[in-house]
Amino acid sequence: MLFVLSAPSGSGKTTIARRVLPMFASLSFSVSATTRARRPRETDGVDYHFLTVEDFLARVKAEAFAEWEEIFGCYYGTLRSEIDRANGEGRHLLFDVDVKGALSIKQSYPEDSVLIFIKPPDLDTLRQRLEHRGSESQEIIERRISRAAWELEQASLFDHVVVNDDLARSVPLVASLIAASIEDHVVRTK
Repeated sequence: MLFVLSAPSGSGKTTIARRVLPMFASLSFSVSATTRARRPRETDGVDYHFLTVEDFLARVKAEAFAEWEEIFGCYYGTLRSEIDRANGEGRHLLFDVDVKGALSIKQSYPEDSVLIFIKPPDLDTLRQRLEHRGSESQEIIERRISRAAWELEQASLFDHVVVNDDLARSVPLVASLIAASIEDHVVRTK
């Protein structure tokens, strides 16, 4: 099964993904590829596969991505090899991708994907979280807030919506959605 967490940037999807992942022995993390600059404390191959623009576009041409797109001048995508690796190991896969990527995964893998939208309590809280990260200029933050309005409109296309107003509540809720989907999958495939 493919569990896809998606949200506007700064909503907490990465934090939730990192906390949920160790709760399931059968769950692996899908490491996305990107051309954006590495942030402090990020590790290549763990947080992202950091690629040059040339390498990324060569992989697009070779159809190596299950989904990809350009966001704010940087490319992001999910390598098919990540999905194939997990499938070959008999493992479920947890994704941390943007909204368009999530919808693309659902289109490509409709029977195997569960989309979970992580919603911020409101746009003011989202802005505060982005500013607190300290990794982007005010111009990029404004662009992310502008994009968030469209992303929030897409929440109804997801299988589940979780408002992340409190991690102590959001993490167990996402974990319970994943557990229920795994249990349902086991029942359906018997």
